[in-house]
Amino acid sequence: MAAAQAGDRAAYERVLADSVSQIRAAARRQGVPHDLLDDVVQETLLTVHRVRHTYDPTRSYDAWLGAIASRRAVDALRSQGRRGRRELHDEHAYDSHPDADDATAATEREQEARRLRDAIEALPPGQREAVEQLGLKERSLAEASALTGRQTGALKVNLHRAMKALRARFHGDS
Repeated sequence: MAAAQAGDRAAYERVLADSVSQIRAAARRQGVPHDLLDDVVQETLLTVHRVRHTYDPTRSYDAWLGAIASRRAVDALRSQGRRGRRELHDEHAYDSHPDADDATAATEREQEARRLRDAIEALPPGQREAVEQLGLKERSLAEASALTGRQTGALKVNLHRAMKALRARFHGDS
């Protein structure tokens, strides 16, 4: 990596290629499922490219790479967890002949959706904006910040407060 930092392109290509197996091992140690390993490898290599100037040649490259790979693995697991909580899995979604139970369920879903929309509308403007940008439109903090003109920290605080208020409204949690 020291040679790569000095501008040796071949050394840089070699260090990246040689890093793949270590990244995979770090991701597996974190519990990343097999189908996400390639994503973790790609994200780690992108991160290494972005922060390669921070590598200190007097220290272990393997430890530096391992720390980055572990962080990207945790990020992948968190992302997978968020998707799993958001996605609905309905075994009847592909039924072509809805019956009365499906109509009742659809009506209940519509009522719940209306309650949620009303609850979001009742939030203070900053919290509502954070929920809409980060939660509903699934924008990154950077994108939401650029669109709203708010600091990323303010968006995070507003989202946290909004989620706490919504949980309290629907589940009685605080």
